[in-house]
Amino acid sequence: MSDSPLLVAEPRDLAGLVTQWGKESVLAVDTEAASFHRHRNRIYLVQVSTRSETAILDPLALEDLSGFGKLLADPDIEIVFHDADYDLRLFDDQYGLHVANLFDTRVAAELLNEPGLSLAALLDRHLGVKVDKRFQRADWSQRPLSPEMRAYAANDTRYLVELRDLLATKLEQAGRLAWAREEFALLQGVRWSGNGRGEPGYLRVKGARALEPRQLAILREVHAWREGLAERLDRAEFRIVANEALLAIAQQGPETPEALGAIKGVGRETVERRSRAIIAAVRRGLRVPEKDLPRIERPPRRAREPELEARIARLKTARTRVAARLELAPGVVCPNHSLELIARELPDSLEALRRVDGIREWQVETFGEELLDALKTP
Repeated sequence: MSDSPLLVAEPRDLAGLVTQWGKESVLAVDTEAASFHRHRNRIYLVQVSTRSETAILDPLALEDLSGFGKLLADPDIEIVFHDADYDLRLFDDQYGLHVANLFDTRVAAELLNEPGLSLAALLDRHLGVKVDKRFQRADWSQRPLSPEMRAYAANDTRYLVELRDLLATKLEQAGRLAWAREEFALLQGVRWSGNGRGEPGYLRVKGARALEPRQLAILREVHAWREGLAERLDRAEFRIVANEALLAIAQQGPETPEALGAIKGVGRETVERRSRAIIAAVRRGLRVPEKDLPRIERPPRRAREPELEARIARLKTARTRVAARLELAPGVVCPNHSLELIARELPDSLEALRRVDGIREWQVETFGEELLDALKTP
């Protein structure tokens, strides 16, 4: 395999590669975003490796990736990712591209109970490849890319097909390849859902829920100011003002540059360039009428359900036995939220168990009877 990855920035070069790659049975793919530096989620590089060559696509120069998207959607070409979830969501959000035949080496490693799940750990363990970590938080939006950055990016896919072959063999030997295929098929369906969790962004700042209503009002205003500036500058929010400093501003309500500068985490440059805007946001929060202050809605405490809790406990005990037998982490065998659904829905047959949301066929076949037995009153 060539050591120098080809950087593809011309549509005609991409078209030629797409034709060439269309003859392959497997392609390794990865993306590089720049969330550590930029506000907007987007793909800045796409790395692609065959069994012999690696190329890096430059989406800043290539407006149309639809030809490449046809390869991703070709069921006859297996697309190999490591930890595909975020990459797949970005492809969906930015280009509407989806994968039809996925192999995820991280999922494979989970089902083999590998001691380390990162790509670096797996490459070191199985192939003796040491990954250079200098560019883990590099700004992939910058151009031109240094030769060292290009080499680093290429290594994310350069060995991925070989790793896929090794893990697929181990899965087959363990009788778990069908398990992995089921997980891959489900993962293919992930779609972009945004960054929110159905609540205002300022409430996702760590410590926000412990603030008084007036402090919450200040936090809301300062957070909105930071969000607007981050959007205009396309800069990561924490690079404008970190969350810890944002929370301290809400708690202390500084109304002078001196008071603002005394807050830990607010540097001199921020005071010099942003103090007027930050103080204006603080004052907007201070002027919110008492009746309009934001307040945290505390959900009513759920009443205890002793019988349900007992069923969950029995299911967890059964899962512990299964995890030990299969030599898998309990969360890989069956996550807690799935156990709670089972305990609530009380399936009385394997067919009913299959209908519980999130339950896989491999789980039903491998230890479904043990879960059903655990539901029975002791």
